[in-house]
Amino acid sequence: MPFRNVMIESPAHISLSNRQLIIRTDSEHSLAVEDISALLLESRASTITAAALSYLGQSGCAVFVCDEKHMPCAVLEPFSQHSRALGVLKAQLEATEPLKKRLWQSIVTAKIANQAACLSLCGNAGEAAALKRMSENVRSGDTDNVEALAAQRYFPALFYSGFSRGNDCALNAALNYGYAIIRGSVARHLAVYGFVPALGLHHKSGLNSFNLADDVMEAFRPVVDLLVCSFITEDDTELTQQIKRMLFNVLNLDIISGGQHHSVAYAVERLVHSLSRSLFDGKAALCLPELIDIQQHKYE
Repeated sequence: MPFRNVMIESPAHISLSNRQLIIRTDSEHSLAVEDISALLLESRASTITAAALSYLGQSGCAVFVCDEKHMPCAVLEPFSQHSRALGVLKAQLEATEPLKKRLWQSIVTAKIANQAACLSLCGNAGEAAALKRMSENVRSGDTDNVEALAAQRYFPALFYSGFSRGNDCALNAALNYGYAIIRGSVARHLAVYGFVPALGLHHKSGLNSFNLADDVMEAFRPVVDLLVCSFITEDDTELTQQIKRMLFNVLNLDIISGGQHHSVAYAVERLVHSLSRSLFDGKAALCLPELIDIQQHKYE
């Protein structure tokens, strides 16, 4: 399976030759497309041929582009390659409200449990225990808005008293960067499996083309949180290239999925596959991730 995350930081010309991605800078590099899980074009002076984009899309590679602030702003989505794409779409459209509420309950429960694990790994056992208890009291559809209540306790406990996701700081910039990578990976897998990403379980904004991706990614956010908490401090003022490389590598970190160690990228695919199965079966049986300490996944 693909395992490389390739980040283009300096001006480069990218083309395709014999199923190899050719990257020309001051020197020339060649990578097998089948090995590439994600490609991030951070340099706005880089160029890429239509043939390379086309083959990357056919291979299911997530191709990210960045804005003038070097933040990921878009991702190339492949057309559905799933043999049951029409069936997935039909199941998505016909999903009942009770089923969608149970699925959202499962996602929120896993998210808060992973937030608790993140706090524990960062040395805040007291707040970790409080969030763990909150995760056990999420109702169908999260009608009590436990997700928001948990967030109010979680972020100040993780970083510092008074911290808000609305603050203009390096911590929030790093969180946004990492979340964008997770979101793009989720959107890619949803497209491959035949889902319409705009049709969410809980998120339903008419201005958001990725409502379902925003639903599915929630349980993976604490992976980014743990990275940011471990390597960035309140005193940091900007995102360095080293920090960006670390955040882009989030898809290659280890996580528990279905009781086994997998990469975050594969855990995303397993969750999307289980969502498809849940919609077909009419049962909320999601393969949700469980956060563990930071370690690189070992591909066999």
